[in-house]
Amino acid sequence: MDFGSLPRAAGERDTLVSFLEWQRATLARKCSGLSAEQMRRRAVEPSTLSLLGLLRHMAGVERWWFRRTLAQEDVPLLYSSDADPDADFNDLDTAEVDEALATWTSECERARAIVEAHDLDDTGRHENGQAVSLRWILVHMIEEYSRHNGHADLLRERIDGAVGYLP
Repeated sequence: MDFGSLPRAAGERDTLVSFLEWQRATLARKCSGLSAEQMRRRAVEPSTLSLLGLLRHMAGVERWWFRRTLAQEDVPLLYSSDADPDADFNDLDTAEVDEALATWTSECERARAIVEAHDLDDTGRHENGQAVSLRWILVHMIEEYSRHNGHADLLRERIDGAVGYLP
């Protein structure tokens, strides 16, 4: 999906879903064609950010908002824990890139199915008990990906000089 294919006069749902899909595709492009070492590289020390960490983080975010919050599925967190809330960015020396990519892809697929089964006004419950609508979750996910795709752009440029929209 490229930016030019985003709908310019669609309804709210189609617009939100299309922008989220575009953000997902952007992260995939930023991670494509790199070695495991490059994916693990923390290119902006002392930050623990890496492309692999971002991929793992977004898998967890997809799970959190769509499965745990909206669908109320009782599924465990993927990487983080109370003891290490940033585990998705930590302990990457032995983390498998293919596993992280497969997990992220699977969580995105599950999220798509959940979105398809719900109306924008349907609500789930955040762990704090607050009601959260699918509409809010979609907007938040677009924001979350946008912010982290900015990080991914800088990380990728530092790794191999590639910037902007990658084919």
